[in-house]
Amino acid sequence: MNKKDFVNKVFITNSSRATQKLGHDFGRVLEKGDIVCLYGNLGSGKTTFTQGLAEGLGIKEKIISPTFIIIRSHKLGVGSFYHIDLYRIENEKDLEGLGIEEIINNKDNIIVIEWAEKLKNYLPQKRIDIKLSYEKNNSRKIKFGLTT
Repeated sequence: MNKKDFVNKVFITNSSRATQKLGHDFGRVLEKGDIVCLYGNLGSGKTTFTQGLAEGLGIKEKIISPTFIIIRSHKLGVGSFYHIDLYRIENEKDLEGLGIEEIINNKDNIIVIEWAEKLKNYLPQKRIDIKLSYEKNNSRKIKFGLTT
């Protein structure tokens, strides 16, 4: 598999384990410098997907949402995996001093950003956009896109 197997496709998952498995499979094809932006309402599966993605990258640590600390990092050989959750951010001023620009500009990193729409002017041009939505019967629709 490679990124082309995901981009511009829509997947339906019917359980949290299936959402994690999709994240895992996607994580296995990511490369240094990739920035993944997640969009979706509360409960749409963003953190669950990220847990699988991190597992696919080979991260053994438990992945929990950094809602209150905003950024968590995990070592990946040379670079790091950054999990950023912007749920509590109200405006761009709240982003100052967090070092997000430096994290994004380091091409050794792989980054996942939940609530990426809150980045506005900081949002990188080259990124992978993933839109998650809660469907009926506990299923999730997960749509992959690529922005360059």
